[in-house]
Amino acid sequence: MHPMLNTAIKAARRGAAVINRASFDLDRVQVTEKQHNDFVTEVDHAAEQAIIEVLLKAYPGHAILAEESGASANLHDDNEHVWIIDPLDGTTNFIHGFPQYCVSIALQHRGVITQSVVFDPTRNDLFTATKGAGAYLNDKRIRVSRRDRMADALIGTGFPFRDTADLDQYMNMFRIMTERCVGLRRAGAAALDLAYVAAGRLDGFFEKGLQPWDIAAGSLLITEAGGIVGTFAGDSDYLYKGNVLAGTPKIFAPMVGLLSPFA
Repeated sequence: MHPMLNTAIKAARRGAAVINRASFDLDRVQVTEKQHNDFVTEVDHAAEQAIIEVLLKAYPGHAILAEESGASANLHDDNEHVWIIDPLDGTTNFIHGFPQYCVSIALQHRGVITQSVVFDPTRNDLFTATKGAGAYLNDKRIRVSRRDRMADALIGTGFPFRDTADLDQYMNMFRIMTERCVGLRRAGAAALDLAYVAAGRLDGFFEKGLQPWDIAAGSLLITEAGGIVGTFAGDSDYLYKGNVLAGTPKIFAPMVGLLSPFA
């Protein structure tokens, strides 16, 4: 296993330990609203600090891009190594005790994601990938599903929740996809949804308005598991555009056909 991936796993487990401790007494967790329907807890902050501490102890020269603390002081365009971190993806689920949330950590090397970890602490599911070396779930190799017909596909998605001005457009997408696939799921943690595509639990995924820390780790898991990730138009610059479409090779193409008008 790559030493940097090893460090990322250690960091993810450290962050998850903070989350697990807090999950036993949710009534005591302090919650603040960043903007409408977008919540952050003291747990997000504490988990993020625990993660960053592990990463920077091992690699003090690396830059950080994390959801709660933003960019580290040394983050600029020509950084060789950048860790992209979501300490708790699915905060709203976590606050409610709905067991669908995860820690997401990715390493970007010269602009390319090379290591990724998505850890689901409620199921103890550890998804990992190193560029060129495949994707794994709990040390077992994973591949995207073999489903090749849209009519048989189970598709993950995310609703617009911060800004509901996009809701009308989303309802159109929802209708189009619902009519064509076997089922649509909205579980509330994009990083975990992407990991599920990699593991074949979902056949595809689409969402608009995501952040790099929602996408980075999951995108490498999918490509290393034989899937495709792109924008709604099928382009490869999804990481900072935030409009993500992912799927098995046979499902990705028809999804682009259906959703590219909404790009």
